[in-house]
Amino acid sequence: MPCGIVDEESGQWHITFGSSYTTSDCIVDALDAWWAALEATAQVAMARLQINMDNGPESSGRRTPFLQRMVALGDAIGKPIQLLYYPPYHSKYNPIERCWGILELHWNGTKLVNVETMGEWAKSMTWKGMHPIIALSHKGYQKGISLGKAAMQAVEAR
Repeated sequence: MPCGIVDEESGQWHITFGSSYTTSDCIVDALDAWWAALEATAQVAMARLQINMDNGPESSGRRTPFLQRMVALGDAIGKPIQLLYYPPYHSKYNPIERCWGILELHWNGTKLVNVETMGEWAKSMTWKGMHPIIALSHKGYQKGISLGKAAMQAVEAR
């Protein structure tokens, strides 16, 4: 499972590879790691975190575990988070989709037999003149998790 984050200002691409599912927890864990890796001055300079999301089911604005985790992330970093969603079927506007296309061309039929092989190949490609920052995750993520109505009301109140 790959999970990617593109910083649209700098062009830096961060990819987390793992052997589990790409779930809402996986996405928020990748965002949390990205935030932790930012320099303190960059964190302080941001008034809010604005994230352009694809319309995947894992990051849907209706996905209860995703929204709960994003509220918790906002609390943890002390910044408001604004989620903006690309319209369905408009992947041509999403920079991460262009990154995935370049990575697929770079792999060009290579047998990606394990997560380490994927990571090494991804490290050798470039996007806007920079190599992506690669992380490996060994965490297992469960699919099909949802929140009950009472728990979701607290999230929606935020």
